[in-house]
Amino acid sequence: MSRPVLAVPPWLAHALRAQRAPVPWSAVTRGALAAGPLLLVAVLLDRASVGVLAALGAMLAGINDRPGSRRASVKRLGVPALAGAAGLLVGTYAGERVPAPALVLVLTLLGLLAGSVSAIGPVASGAGTQLLVAAAIGAGMPLPESGGERALAFAGGAAWLLALRLLLPTPAVVAGDARPAFWLDFRFDGERDAVAKVYDAIAALLDATGTANATARRAALTAALDHAQDALAGPRLRRYASSSTERRLHAQYAAALPLAEAATALAWAGDAVPGRAAEGPRRLAAAVRANRHTGPLPAPARSAPALRALDDALLQAAEAFDHEEEAPDKRLHRRRRRTVRSLVRGALGSGGREYGIRVALCFGASSAVAQALHHEHWYWLPATAVFLVKPDLGPLASRVLCRAAGTVLGAVLFAGFAAVLPRPEGLVALVAVCGALIPVSTRHFAAQTGVVTVLVLALVMVGGDPQASWSRIAETLLACAIVLLVGHLPMPGQRGGGVRARLVKA
Repeated sequence: MSRPVLAVPPWLAHALRAQRAPVPWSAVTRGALAAGPLLLVAVLLDRASVGVLAALGAMLAGINDRPGSRRASVKRLGVPALAGAAGLLVGTYAGERVPAPALVLVLTLLGLLAGSVSAIGPVASGAGTQLLVAAAIGAGMPLPESGGERALAFAGGAAWLLALRLLLPTPAVVAGDARPAFWLDFRFDGERDAVAKVYDAIAALLDATGTANATARRAALTAALDHAQDALAGPRLRRYASSSTERRLHAQYAAALPLAEAATALAWAGDAVPGRAAEGPRRLAAAVRANRHTGPLPAPARSAPALRALDDALLQAAEAFDHEEEAPDKRLHRRRRRTVRSLVRGALGSGGREYGIRVALCFGASSAVAQALHHEHWYWLPATAVFLVKPDLGPLASRVLCRAAGTVLGAVLFAGFAAVLPRPEGLVALVAVCGALIPVSTRHFAAQTGVVTVLVLALVMVGGDPQASWSRIAETLLACAIVLLVGHLPMPGQRGGGVRARLVKA
């Protein structure tokens, strides 16, 4: 008789699971060149507080610095940075001119607004997070600058990282060639990688056809198609592609759609396909990365209608790779723009209302408790609550566990570094190292929390607080308790709301 297997709860399994991916060396380089150098320049100019704000802006932008095209990064990094600058401005003036009870009310209303807007999408979620974190810092961090100066410094730090993202080439390596691919048009390396991953996902789905992994591979193909479309449809000044390289990438993406449909049909049929069927999409992926023609393709397999459709799509894709300039329709393939009405509907829908209420309660309650404790640096408590209450970072209990563990680890590490590093040059170097580690630490929330904790504590100490480490542990644990309590409160009309929200979204 076999022993029963104990199932790990989902919240604990999520806390123990880390994402696996290659090290994003380009993002690591940008992180090292962002917060640390900005802080160094400010310290040399005897404006350490300005450097602290600029480094905070660069750090929060670095958290949003994910793989993708340069054009798409303008919105992904820029919109949250503008929201953060606005939050810093509002928080500073509210903290200076509004009494404590009214300040709690203002922050609660900001939490309601930011939480509702966060339901619109990932960029809006990042903007809502930076709005609230910056508002808490502006209201609670004692700095000599005015609200406008703080907002400009914060936005300048984020703009510096965005400039690095747009201007620095990516040291990619072409498949089959050991030389760095600087000779490619590096402006479109994000788009090129996104389109190549679509063909890789098609090949992986064909390999998994007829196995238990087919469903997961089909979901991965959908994600790759979405990512490629986002990469190609970033903000632009012209309606048409401005170079042959960009037109070629759009033609290659359009050619992948029939292949994806044929591969999905084969996956639904459930019959195993010949191994050479996946070789064609892989060669197309290599051609995209190397910016060259496809070369010879494997012999077709046309024993079934879906295989014939796959072979026809493969031949059409090869023709598009070789003759993309002759495409009759040169308009860019773009995602349908969301109207203002659809955005407002997303923010005011059942998901937006529930998230907005929970964020408002957590942000307001943590602000009230922090001010009641009469702590000089009370901003840490509401800023921590903002990150904890975000549902797109995993289950609530998992977020709380990871945040607590990461904060304790980060505080202990910083206490050791602060005891041996010279000031301020050692702290500036520590900020630069932590900025480089942020892109790697995003694979796990606890690791990211630990790195950010060390970085922020270093910034706070450079700004003049010599005892910044141990009190943060107690404040983080208190924020965890508040978010756990509010996160499990029953919401009015919540029964069945999740099902209705998912149905409406579908």
